Amino acid sequence: MIDFRYHLVSIVAIFLALTVGIVLGSTVLQDPIISSTQVAADTIRKENLGLRDQIAVLQSQQDGNSSFVTGATHELVNGDLAGARVVVVEAPGAPSGLRDEVREVLEQAGAFYTGRVALTEKFLAPEQTAVVDGLATQLAPAGTIFREGASPYDKAGQVLASALVTNMPVNAGTVNVAASSVLDVFQDGGFITVSDDPGKRATLAVLVAPTTPYEGEAAQAQNGAVVSVAGALDNGGLGTVLAGNTSASATGGVIEALLDSGEASHVSSVDTLDMPAGRVVVVYALREQQTGRSGAYGIGSGASAFEPPPVVPADASPSPAETGG
Repeated sequence: MIDFRYHLVSIVAIFLALTVGIVLGSTVLQDPIISSTQVAADTIRKENLGLRDQIAVLQSQQDGNSSFVTGATHELVNGDLAGARVVVVEAPGAPSGLRDEVREVLEQAGAFYTGRVALTEKFLAPEQTAVVDGLATQLAPAGTIFREGASPYDKAGQVLASALVTNMPVNAGTVNVAASSVLDVFQDGGFITVSDDPGKRATLAVLVAPTTPYEGEAAQAQNGAVVSVAGALDNGGLGTVLAGNTSASATGGVIEALLDSGEASHVSSVDTLDMPAGRVVVVYALREQQTGRSGAYGIGSGASAFEPPPVVPADASPSPAETGG
């Protein structure tokens, strides 16, 4: 039978062991642990300071590049879109802070800015899909043929495009009488907002992607809707560029969705719209669209180059290297 003395001895032994452990931890083991921790902290601190210096240098370089390109933008794009009419369409979540910059670079390139159409969140709301489908069917100009299996947003994009763009330059600047009520009805329904006079049709379009990718269960369908509108604008006019920042070409972004779709062979993309150089590239991409070519430009994983290849004048003489001389 275990008596009180046994319990007392056991308790004393436990406290003795704890005391010895505390003493060892605070003396014998303390100095090596503290020393190694200090070394690690000093190393991390030095690395952080080095990274901060690198960031400061890179930011300074970026600021310098941006300042230079901003000052030289007019010379870089002057005349590249002479005679063209351009409409800007914004996806829900597009950066409103870049509106003036986008318009300015288009006008510096010699284009006429017809106006802006902003798609609202209601336009992409899952519960409004049937309404969008119904409006598109109701407002479609006489003779409109929707492709077999067209989605509600394929139809809506096609109908909106009929009011915003034309692939016949002779009709540019005029209202499509057959689609004269399209913008008003979509705006009255809360699906779009309109500024300036985009109803006087353009030949080219810029569709601005959202600042951050859509989220939630409906995100994929919303990306698909924006891509459908881009494709419809391209089919209805002489070319379309889908432009945004690098998040648009990242996983879940609208540009990524474009590149994964069949529209990528027709609609160009630019993922550097938030950079002065990127806005110059938008002009170059529109210029390239007018020649029937397209590409994916920027710095994202899906981009093939930062900008389109330079335009070679039709009457340019071949260089000696090209002729073998």
